[in-house]
Amino acid sequence: MGVLVSYTPLSATTILQNTSQDYVEYKGEVINSNSEDIIMNAHISVNETNISTVTNSEGKFSLKVPTGISPATVNISYLGYQSKNLPLSYFKPEGTLIYLDPVMEELSEVKVYEAGNARGLVRAMLDNRGDNYIDDPTQMTAFYRESITKGNRNASLSEAVVKIHKKPYSHYGEEDIELIKARKTADYDRLDTLALKLRGGPFNTLFIDVMKYPDYLFYEENLDNYEFNFEEPTRIDNRYLYVVSFKDLNKEMPWFFGKLYIDAETQSLVRAKLNMNVDNRRAATNMFVNKKPGGTKVYPIEVMYDIDYHQQDGKWYFGYSNAKLLFVVNWKKKLFNSRYQVNSEMAVTNWQLETEDRIKKNENFLNKRVVMGDDISGFTDLQFWGSNNIIEPDKSIQNAIDKIQRNIQ
Repeated sequence: MGVLVSYTPLSATTILQNTSQDYVEYKGEVINSNSEDIIMNAHISVNETNISTVTNSEGKFSLKVPTGISPATVNISYLGYQSKNLPLSYFKPEGTLIYLDPVMEELSEVKVYEAGNARGLVRAMLDNRGDNYIDDPTQMTAFYRESITKGNRNASLSEAVVKIHKKPYSHYGEEDIELIKARKTADYDRLDTLALKLRGGPFNTLFIDVMKYPDYLFYEENLDNYEFNFEEPTRIDNRYLYVVSFKDLNKEMPWFFGKLYIDAETQSLVRAKLNMNVDNRRAATNMFVNKKPGGTKVYPIEVMYDIDYHQQDGKWYFGYSNAKLLFVVNWKKKLFNSRYQVNSEMAVTNWQLETEDRIKKNENFLNKRVVMGDDISGFTDLQFWGSNNIIEPDKSIQNAIDKIQRNIQ
């Protein structure tokens, strides 16, 4: 799913886009009403539109809404909580507090376990993806962020707004990603001259769309190679969800295990939490590492992926994904090894059906194996993202951005 490559500088390309200020930005936090804990990755969407965003790791959000659609209502939802609809007038430029109530109701054994066979349920989930998911060519606007840290210190930060040219779920074939606007900076001294970069950046978070690329998880869709079991069910709103744990029975290569959250009524995948066992270091290195300097050993020790799907008009679509990878770099002449954590996430913030039969590719389309070049100029522009919705930076990311701004000035 990912490859580490040595840094390849590219000429920075910034594509002009609509920078109209004809929108209003609202900021706030989503909180558990019982415990007052923050809720990360909560989905926030403007009803009767495709505009959406997600909360960050600290439960905070930023939502930009065009002035022309007011008045409107906003839906806030997360797995295991009762969704809430609030008028746009409830939201403030700063300090909006939204409380979600945990689902407390006992789930019906009859309703939830009527599937009976966990492997059969997963098979039905895969077979029905053409009916349950948006099955037309779709153009999605998304925000992508990738950070690389060494210990507790930031070594690289990349952010981008992209357009995903997404193919129907019933069709095979990889999607294209078009760069709209991006900014990146990296401290190569801190990276020990080795720039850790996932293959194609945004492609890594796109390719964990299990329903579009099932072979990446269930190779050849041979489900007999996996063990499936029902776990305690859950709910989102009034929808009951099966929770199916799985693990690969083939332990020769790095292997997956995790949980699938499947809608009981439509047998649609709503969420997936995936882990990769990388105890086989040699195989894991071959899977992730493309190039490395001589005299080093580079291998992953932790690989985790999450993906969420959102529903619109009875159809589900790819909405959010994140990847967390922890790598060790051993240098022969150094007493201590280096550890790098790569965190990447992508959130779909708007979408529409593709209007062109054929996509005309240009230099702004990303190559899966090329590293995006540095362009730090965007970090000095407070209005860099314009009307695009982004994932609100958490404190560590905001501190990194503030430091970059100070260094540039």
